[in-house]
Amino acid sequence: MKRPSILLAFVVLALALALLAAGYLVGRHQAPAMASAGAPAQPQRKVLYWYDTMVPDQHFDHPGLSPMGMQMVPRYADEESAGGVRIDPATVQNLGLRTATVERRSLAGTIDVPGTVGWDLRRASIVSARVDAIVQKLYVKAPYTRVAAGEPLVALLAPQWSSAVAEYQALEHAQSADGRALRAAARARLQAMGLSAADLRSAGRGSGATITLHAPQAGVVATLEVGEGQRVGAGQTLMAVNGLASVWIEAALPQGLAGIVRNGTPVSVTADAVPGRTFRGSVESLLPDVDNATRTQRARIVVDNADGALSPGMFANVRLQPAAASARPVVPDDALIVAGADSNRVILAEGDGRFRAVAVRTGRSAGGYTEIVEGLHGGEQVVVSGQFLIDSEASLSGALDRLDSSRAAAGPPGGAMHDAHGMPAGSSSTAMPGMPMEKHP
Repeated sequence: MKRPSILLAFVVLALALALLAAGYLVGRHQAPAMASAGAPAQPQRKVLYWYDTMVPDQHFDHPGLSPMGMQMVPRYADEESAGGVRIDPATVQNLGLRTATVERRSLAGTIDVPGTVGWDLRRASIVSARVDAIVQKLYVKAPYTRVAAGEPLVALLAPQWSSAVAEYQALEHAQSADGRALRAAARARLQAMGLSAADLRSAGRGSGATITLHAPQAGVVATLEVGEGQRVGAGQTLMAVNGLASVWIEAALPQGLAGIVRNGTPVSVTADAVPGRTFRGSVESLLPDVDNATRTQRARIVVDNADGALSPGMFANVRLQPAAASARPVVPDDALIVAGADSNRVILAEGDGRFRAVAVRTGRSAGGYTEIVEGLHGGEQVVVSGQFLIDSEASLSGALDRLDSSRAAAGPPGGAMHDAHGMPAGSSSTAMPGMPMEKHP
């Protein structure tokens, strides 16, 4: 009797263990269902495409490995922002991003450029011999000598002049009508020979007398081309006298600024050689040629110089004040991302951690700001600190490629977005889609 009871005990124990195991399995499967029935269902995020972070402009319709062998990541619909990216607000705060409001105003028109003082060539006078003569005496014996108006310059022994002067002097006391007519004719002849009234008054008497030529204006003897005892021919230049009542200043304007300078633009000039003084003038003309080496255009500026403080050859600091331009959107220079001649852009902050790259066309710059000719209207928020981090994120996420695609659709050719379909790992393909290089800001 003892043996059957032991077997019965074992059978009952095995049955109990089997019932416990079955209850555990049933409860494990029913627990998630009960939990999901008690909590609201989580909406599933819509996947737009999968992409390789190293080649973000290639899109695939299924997960797996990219042609480069990298694990692809999904791009969800709620992450998509038209031409932009979304960054967690906490991350934005940790990065210390700063923004500025795009203002509409006219940039200050002050332009500071270097300049050089030169002669006012309209005040240049040439002293020449209109007849054959011999230089009897030079009163000015060195170039760059200052002379006053009417000061004697050179004494010439010229028989042709002397005979004409003697004839005029012989008719000095003529009283008859014929005598006065002859005297007037003799005077006209002397004027045709280039003798002024001062020259006539200083002329000696007799055919061997010398004729003294005088300074036609106050200024500086810029060139002296003869010496005492030298024989000169008719029409030969003896010296040149340049006036200093006004001077020319040639300022070198960059090509980008030459377009806003006009004739009559007011100018203020300072020179290190004359500290504490400011000379006023205006632009007379823009010279038509552009310097091949510096790519600058010269502006000719007329400045009054009555006391002769400015001398030709001096270096000058020129400040031009063009007329104010119309108000346009302006951004701080730090907000501008320059990636090429036609690839300037800024990063707009759209709130809630969303940022968008916008292509802009720039104008002139002044005072730390740059004009935006096209791309902004004013009132937008642009990132001025840390925008290169956002620009890099936009490049990785393909936002810049979408920006280029929209720019291409608008007209000029740009970097278009390419769709590609990858092959699963381990499969073979006869052709691999082209993989553009990664874009860097």
